[in-house]
Amino acid sequence: MKMGLEVLLADKKLVQALRKKRVALVCHPASVDEKLQHSFDLIHKHIGLSAAFGPQHGVKGEKQDNMIESDDFLHSEYKIPVFSLYGKVRTPTPEMMATFDVLLFDLQDLGCRIYTFITTLLYVMQECAKLNKQVIILDRPNPAGREVEGFSLRPGWESFVGAAEFPMRHGLTTAEMALYYKDRFGLDLDLKIIKMKGYNPDKKPGFGWPMDRVWVNPSPNAQTLNMARAYCGTVMIEGTTLSEGRGTTRALEQVGASDIDFAAVLKLMHKKAPQWLKGIILRECFFEPTFHKHEKKLCHGFQIHADIADYKPELFKPYRLITLMLKCVRELYPKYPIYRDFAYEYTVGKSPFDVINGGPELREWIENPKAKPADLEKALKKDEKAWLKTRKKFLLY
Repeated sequence: MKMGLEVLLADKKLVQALRKKRVALVCHPASVDEKLQHSFDLIHKHIGLSAAFGPQHGVKGEKQDNMIESDDFLHSEYKIPVFSLYGKVRTPTPEMMATFDVLLFDLQDLGCRIYTFITTLLYVMQECAKLNKQVIILDRPNPAGREVEGFSLRPGWESFVGAAEFPMRHGLTTAEMALYYKDRFGLDLDLKIIKMKGYNPDKKPGFGWPMDRVWVNPSPNAQTLNMARAYCGTVMIEGTTLSEGRGTTRALEQVGASDIDFAAVLKLMHKKAPQWLKGIILRECFFEPTFHKHEKKLCHGFQIHADIADYKPELFKPYRLITLMLKCVRELYPKYPIYRDFAYEYTVGKSPFDVINGGPELREWIENPKAKPADLEKALKKDEKAWLKTRKKFLLY
């Protein structure tokens, strides 16, 4: 298969046309071709760049944790400005916009609403629409595949980790998300899509990720395909006092805590909703974070293994799985302080857990001792079916 980047560079007519314009690029470490050559260098060589933009974690992907901002800088070799869209601003300023006529967008996404690259996508699309600048999406795979899961974001809960009303696991590629945004927000935008060639999101064993492609971290803790598959569940732990494995080599693949008996939690999970634990293997484990929550404390928890030969994406429900885990923690530890209290992604006055989930409904289900898995299943199915219907016209593959 060919990524959008490779398809663009093979199109001599389009390359020639772009050479006559001022072209900028949004990129990060995973913006590479099949030989791991970076789009920054390839596009500057074959087309020429007037500027570049980096999302959260930086163009170089060097910022380890969340809410660590990056600065603008001048590229030492190419002598062009590299602007941060996760620093002093989240949307490009008029001065930044004045540096280009066409914006190429080449970010590897994870297929999850909270992963901020698709919010950055919306923000640059909106600014380009205002100023009549063309946006060209160089499409890349959704490693989480076509599956859909989670509540849709509720009105009034929009944030940098939730740009619009779709579920946590949305099942779209970056280009398909751009088409949705253009329609949803009524953008009068010159949007061009460079589709992938030979991409099959339903094909085994990758189910969204071509297994002949090397995995390059799109952000520091997105270290494996397994993490990408689990992320729409494990990311919720960022809003809790439990550890999502940051400070270990398996961040966002394993979860746990230093003061919870996870053998008991797992036993109760299997009793309450075994149907939500299928398609993968949950392995009880221990880990000791070198930094972040539960730093230098022995944590008991489990690791999600969605990288097994018998992985079944249609059965794997990471959003439900992690929610069930929190429900069981609450039942076993009624007074445990599950939820963190800070301005998550600079959103003040709202629970981080609720910001992540785009509303309070999931937390309310966890905290309601009378609420059953069947109640949550019914509520989630309503949103998921609605999104499946909405997204249908934006599918390219």
